[in-house]
Amino acid sequence: MPELPEVETVRRTLNDLITGKQIQHVTVRLPRIIQRPDDIQAFANMLAGHSIVTVERRGKFLRFVLDGLVMVSHLRMEGRYGLFQQDDPLDKHTHVIFHFTDGTELRYTDVRQFGTMHLFQPGEDLLLKPLNKLGQEPLDASFTMERFKEIVAGRSTKIKPLLLNQEYVVGIGNIYVDESLHRAGIHPEETAKSLSDEQLGRLHSAIVATLTDAVNAGGSSVKSYVNGQGESGSYQQQHLIYGRKDQPCSTCGTLIEKSVVGGRGTHICPNCQPLSVFVNKN
Repeated sequence: MPELPEVETVRRTLNDLITGKQIQHVTVRLPRIIQRPDDIQAFANMLAGHSIVTVERRGKFLRFVLDGLVMVSHLRMEGRYGLFQQDDPLDKHTHVIFHFTDGTELRYTDVRQFGTMHLFQPGEDLLLKPLNKLGQEPLDASFTMERFKEIVAGRSTKIKPLLLNQEYVVGIGNIYVDESLHRAGIHPEETAKSLSDEQLGRLHSAIVATLTDAVNAGGSSVKSYVNGQGESGSYQQQHLIYGRKDQPCSTCGTLIEKSVVGGRGTHICPNCQPLSVFVNKN
């Protein structure tokens, strides 16, 4: 967490909150959050005087596009952005503060302290880490069935780890892989190359539909996720499989099982997602 739907929701709310605001100065209270440049004073100095043009998303990353700079931010497990007045009480887990000229502040809080920020010249961010090796955007118009087949064709990797690999398709994490595979009726341990065109078509449609529904619901708040306005998402109320171990499948009534695939907790309905007899589980 957060995955594509949650980051997209944060992006949308931040655009409503901070577009057009000018940064007066920046306070960095936890230096390791800042990954580029490696000098936090240089980071703060570079941002001072710049205005927010828009906030974009690439995979699970936020791109703060300024007039002459781009800041790439990854929320990791617990990162949050919120807009405050300068005299509002400061949370003890607030690590970076962007002070705007209008007296408001964009504050980044992170209990786990895993989040990162990188600062680039425009265009440079897409050519360098952490964005340079990211794969296909699943909600982009270019994510066609033909493109999806190109990504998975001939690969001996199990389909769940492949979908989690951000170098192939971006933004889909554990929740939405489980949900998409269930919608498509595909077991997560099937190899990508074993899937028929019909199965790939179902999975392609399931990925797009699942992510679209989740974005429309503001994402899933299964732990601590909130958007830029402090609001929780509601898609967890629509989960068909994720987090529902030992509960009946909404399609067939079979009890949902949880196992580990590719090192990740994985939910399946053994009836709706049968494993091919030809798959080696070892």
